[in-house]
Amino acid sequence: MLEELIRFTADEADEGRTVRDVLQKRYGVSRRLLVRAKFKGLITRNGQLVFVNEKLRAGDEIAVMVTEDAEETVAPEAMPLSIRFEDDDLMVIAKPAGLVVHPTGNHAGGTLANGVIAYWQQRGEHRKFRAVNRLDKDTSGLLIVAKNQWAHEQFSRMQQERTLHRIYQAIAEGEVEPDEGTIDAPIGLAEDSFITRQIRPDGQKAVTHFRVLARGNGLSHLELKLDTGRTHQIRVHMSSLGHPLAGDDLYGGGRQLIGRQALHAFRLAFVHPRSGQSMEWTEPLPTDMSELSASCRGF
Repeated sequence: MLEELIRFTADEADEGRTVRDVLQKRYGVSRRLLVRAKFKGLITRNGQLVFVNEKLRAGDEIAVMVTEDAEETVAPEAMPLSIRFEDDDLMVIAKPAGLVVHPTGNHAGGTLANGVIAYWQQRGEHRKFRAVNRLDKDTSGLLIVAKNQWAHEQFSRMQQERTLHRIYQAIAEGEVEPDEGTIDAPIGLAEDSFITRQIRPDGQKAVTHFRVLARGNGLSHLELKLDTGRTHQIRVHMSSLGHPLAGDDLYGGGRQLIGRQALHAFRLAFVHPRSGQSMEWTEPLPTDMSELSASCRGF
């Protein structure tokens, strides 16, 4: 059985407010999570059971514990992890190209999820794997893992409100003009495919902003920011401009210069859902993409 414990400490602004009011309005705890805690867990104040309509005093420590009947089905598999940040609510991991994020029919093991579950179990933690921004197998870069349901809900809200900022870098074929622009084109599944996406009128809204960092030798080094997070969004949008990503043979790119799509999750920025602190990370380009980038610049 999995147990998730989420702790909050009341301050002077919470004095006299009910437990429910503070949890829901200040910390964004959903009604669904509170109901689950009531029937499949517990809520305590300073270690004692508390009703959600009771009033708080500054300094009170509120703990919300939720249990799940089912164990995490992802098997633990120890592997090296490049952890850039971790606290009680989240992890930021630098994923290498070639690593699948979550087990699928074609990749039952050896995924990032298997490695993270093993890492947690070694530390005596029993959690469910919740990736916030999933990256394709051959996309490298920064990825967020929420360590509890509350944190996952907060990141879902940030995505809806566009306050979770994700900046990518890519190498595209051809010399992209103009220097910057926005691609606003809906994306949906291609006909007769469960994998390939395409621009189609009945697809989901997809918006990508791009800026050319360098161009030369038939390549362009780009910075891209997403307003939406559709599957293969950058790959589909750049291909639609006639500039598929280098190495992206699924969407028209060639593999002569690089053996995978040249796409890297370069920067993450958001306000921490608990502390309210602005946080930002950048991850340098891996060797295969940095070498292509040098080619763009004529080095």
